[in-house]
Amino acid sequence: MSIVSKRVLVTGGAGFLGSHLCERLVDAGHDVLCVDNYYTGRRSNVAHLLDSDRFEILRHDVTFSLFVEVDEIYNLACPASPVHYQHDPVQTTKTSVHGAINMLGLAKRTGAKIFQASTSEVYGDPTVHPQTEEYWGNVNPIGIRSCYDEGKRCAETLFFDYYRQHQLQIKVARIFNTYGPRMHPADGRVVSNFIVQALRGDPITIYGEGQQTRSFCYRDDLVEGFIRLMDTPAEVTGPINLGNPVEFTMLELAQNVIDLTGTSSKLTFQPLPADDPKQRQPDISKAKKYLDWEPKVKLREGLTHTIAYFEQLLKEID
Repeated sequence: MSIVSKRVLVTGGAGFLGSHLCERLVDAGHDVLCVDNYYTGRRSNVAHLLDSDRFEILRHDVTFSLFVEVDEIYNLACPASPVHYQHDPVQTTKTSVHGAINMLGLAKRTGAKIFQASTSEVYGDPTVHPQTEEYWGNVNPIGIRSCYDEGKRCAETLFFDYYRQHQLQIKVARIFNTYGPRMHPADGRVVSNFIVQALRGDPITIYGEGQQTRSFCYRDDLVEGFIRLMDTPAEVTGPINLGNPVEFTMLELAQNVIDLTGTSSKLTFQPLPADDPKQRQPDISKAKKYLDWEPKVKLREGLTHTIAYFEQLLKEID
């Protein structure tokens, strides 16, 4: 059966996840418009797509209106690591809130189906474990992470109000920790931090005692989840958790990175940052039910691919 080609807008399309999504959509035969202001995205992430007549890129900030004709919108635009979103917290909130308003307005005008890349950060420092979509969260509204947490929560509010008030076709995914090639080496996320430190022989920084947990989903699995959610019937709006339910402590992650890189790096311990969640693990029952989706890539396999990417990148940088 031939695939019907669609006009697809991906905001944040030159970022870590956006670039892989653009690649998948182009490979599937769709016409893709990648929009990015390059705050954290990089043109090099999509440079290999520029020769395709199905791909175009536009430098644009989603906090300003955009007038294009599209069938589907994937709204991924927003810095997603604490280092980047805390650098300009006001702009981070604007990107989540104004960006959502502008993209929802575009979807309303064009009749496009629209996907929101939300986050597990809407759960804050959870008191329920693992986290289901029905959990309302334990979020500090005035802390240093609030620009991201509350910005994404407000974006979800807007999506569901547009759905109820204007009957928009919406899809909301709550993304848990994701890793893989094209992560920014200075994004401050734990996987990239550990790998870069290990490859350079620097001490590996553990915050607190290293017993806080995260669940790591490889980028290919996550992008597959995006596409499956977008393709669900109209009544499936989400929010739906997308992430790997297998939980690791920071010490376990660090040991895996040390083993796979063969580094001589030692562990160094620093105070735990403010509002850093102690546990983060998704309940993916809904993803299994509605998307027939669950992660396939094991942590050590994904880390092997990611380490190879950073080895090559550091050669070019260093």
